[in-house]
Amino acid sequence: MRFDEVGMGWELFVGLRYLRSRRNETFVSVITVIATLGVLLGVMVLTITMSVMTGFEEDLRSRILGLHPHLRISKRLGSGLIDEPAELVEVVAADERVIDAAPVVQSQLLVSTGEHLLGVFARGVDPGSASSTAGIVDYVVEGDLAALGERVEVAGASLPTVMLGRELARKLMVGTGDTVRLMSPRMGASPLGALPRSRRFVVAALYDSGMTEYDSALLYVGIDAARTLLGIGEVATGIEARLFDPYDAPEVAHDLNSAIGPPYWVESWTRAHRNVFEALQLEKTAYFLVLLLIILVAAFTIVSTLYMVVQEKRRDIAVLKAMGATDRSIAMVFVLKGLLIGTVGTGLGVLIGYLGCLGLDRYEFIDLPEGVFYVSTLPVLIVGSNFAMVAAASMVICLGACLFPAWKAARVVPVDVLRYE
Repeated sequence: MRFDEVGMGWELFVGLRYLRSRRNETFVSVITVIATLGVLLGVMVLTITMSVMTGFEEDLRSRILGLHPHLRISKRLGSGLIDEPAELVEVVAADERVIDAAPVVQSQLLVSTGEHLLGVFARGVDPGSASSTAGIVDYVVEGDLAALGERVEVAGASLPTVMLGRELARKLMVGTGDTVRLMSPRMGASPLGALPRSRRFVVAALYDSGMTEYDSALLYVGIDAARTLLGIGEVATGIEARLFDPYDAPEVAHDLNSAIGPPYWVESWTRAHRNVFEALQLEKTAYFLVLLLIILVAAFTIVSTLYMVVQEKRRDIAVLKAMGATDRSIAMVFVLKGLLIGTVGTGLGVLIGYLGCLGLDRYEFIDLPEGVFYVSTLPVLIVGSNFAMVAAASMVICLGACLFPAWKAARVVPVDVLRYE
């Protein structure tokens, strides 16, 4: 019976037979195991690395969204102050994709306590508005964020309140209940002439986002207290909005820009922090390509394994061809054998990588240096598409590794082999 009458199932059968070890082929079998382990190791390391990088990206995104709004509307002309913020808030809040919108007052200030004097960035917000406080409330570690709208009696004086980052409070050597002085760059009239406007505030709360650059230079006050300190009246420096879905921000910003028009400009959080996330994406891509080299090295082992099998099985190949096997069928035998090695290595690598990610996420046994990173342990986020991408890349590489040995096997001439071997 000729092979062209049997069908396509025999190629897989022969490929499986070639995977088995014979007494005089132990070396080839060892190389096969090494190739499989190489693919397994590369896939495992790559899946874990991609999950950790995705975890870092998602954690950073959540922290940025905690400290910044999804949308910010500012005025690009004149003084930059929005004279009728309530009307603009109504326009923004009318969009069904917006949860809440509120005015905000932002300015560079100086904060002092005795001998300490630091430059900071102050945000005057409405404590009752979700657009300005929904994210930061998760990072409050002492006091109460709602106290920003209250006043506190200190030595017979009624003082407004402020929330500091924990790192800023450490530098100023203050805690909740202590007083600090905020000074504005805007000049105010006094008996001694024009002097920077200043006012005492009581520290009502501390927050810790884990991001030192924010915790050491960003403070929150009530919007009314900020207006009084700056002496700007019932205006705002911007409008902040929070969306039901943060990833709708670019589309909503485009629609609002068309609806509101100049002199206002609507900016989404994805545009405001584009450089950060593009850098993270570039870094993730670089890690993916570098670690993919591990699988590529394993693929060379697959090439050498299949090539040695081809050289040892030349007589078998010649007999198969003499019985009617086509070049395509012979090539398919070795392609299937290489794909079996790749499939086993990739499958086990994905499984072990997944289990490793679960272990890192649940037990958190890898600690990160305090003060270097904004997290204490490796953040892990398991995303199915990352695992699928790694598995697909691994299988493509393994398939490419099969082509040269399969081509060599298909070029075997039965007459020459049977005559001289």
